[in-house]
Amino acid sequence: MFARSTCSRLVLRGVLNNGRNNNKLATRTLSMAPQASSQGVVLDKYIAQPTPTTTQQQQQRLPNDVHDRNDLYEAEEERSMAGVTASVRHDWTKEEIAEIFSLPFHELMYRSATVHRMYWDPSEVQQCTLLSIKTGGCTEDCSYCSQSTRHKTFVKPTPTMKVQEVLEAAARAKEAGSTRFCMGAAWRELGNKKNAFNHILEMVRGVNGMGLEVCCTLGMLNAEQARQLKEAGLSAYNHNLDTSPEHYPNVITTRSYQDRLDTIANVRDAGISVCCGGILGLGEEESDRVGLLHVLATLPEHPESVPINALVAVEGTPLGESGDIDRVDAFDMARVIATARIVMPRTMVRLSAGRLSFSDAEQYLMFQAGANSIFNGDKLLTTSNPEFDEDQALFAKLGFSGKPAHKGPLVAPAEAQGEVEITHVSGSSEQRAPQFA
Repeated sequence: MFARSTCSRLVLRGVLNNGRNNNKLATRTLSMAPQASSQGVVLDKYIAQPTPTTTQQQQQRLPNDVHDRNDLYEAEEERSMAGVTASVRHDWTKEEIAEIFSLPFHELMYRSATVHRMYWDPSEVQQCTLLSIKTGGCTEDCSYCSQSTRHKTFVKPTPTMKVQEVLEAAARAKEAGSTRFCMGAAWRELGNKKNAFNHILEMVRGVNGMGLEVCCTLGMLNAEQARQLKEAGLSAYNHNLDTSPEHYPNVITTRSYQDRLDTIANVRDAGISVCCGGILGLGEEESDRVGLLHVLATLPEHPESVPINALVAVEGTPLGESGDIDRVDAFDMARVIATARIVMPRTMVRLSAGRLSFSDAEQYLMFQAGANSIFNGDKLLTTSNPEFDEDQALFAKLGFSGKPAHKGPLVAPAEAQGEVEITHVSGSSEQRAPQFA
């Protein structure tokens, strides 16, 4: 049953000039008792719509496939709530993103938190586990990576894990609360590794058969490899851009930026969700952080998820030995997360490497900025990550719940309760209501 509200709402209508959408009719909704206006302002009165109970809200989910979700909102131009307007755009300029990125911190946080609540249920956070199925021995020269053969670090090369070992690890992750299982291999590309690829396809089928979503990060892929991974049941593919195109050559020389973009295109064309983000602390400038977000926000499709990593400096790597690399703090992370949330409102933003260095309060700051996914477990490839039980305690403390596997995200409570004003493109006479699962 729905709980009916006994109060009335007053809707004050006026004209808003907000630059990009001039002279748009703005609506501000106030919950209050009915009263007469003595100021000559025209007030429309109506009874608040029934509000779903918490149990019913839990049952309202969007489609799991990101393309199906986006199709529901193809006629949507923008959303507004509490004085903040947001939209899914692919024509962002660097100047626009830089302006958002440079907002006073309190204003940036307010905007990003409001955008987050317009598009997502802020209490639901996806939990993912990342397992290194092939550690060390990589021929690339990424200056942050402990797995490169070009750097002398604590990591020793190991052979690819057996299929059964991986499936056992996936079962443990599922028992601990993870709903997406990611497998990473330290090499430049799959190339002609036919035996290894066949084993990976078997791993993907096995993990998918457990009811978990499956993600891989295996370096560069061609179109045929992406197609086979999709057929095996791969949910998502991670391939980070790391930093801006301008700063990238200072970090990596053995693979071009275009190589990375080509792999992302192959994954997207195969119908696999794209997981693509970057790393903070690579010696970049703030303009490079803006540049990374600009590339992501102007892709033909925004990534389904954007991991934001803080560099975990490893002794023996060039960046681990550099004395002029500033440590990434919680405000750096929150600023990038908040900007990503605003310019890619339907994208899941993921707290990734480096999370162990932040306190619970600092992590909460990042969730408030718009993060709604984490990597959890004992290890994040070769660097430490919070234990499963610590993350469960954090979720309980913050009132979060995990997103179920193969289920779409919860409908934003603000949307379900009619608190979000949705504007459709010209010529769209009907609002396409989301099909809740």
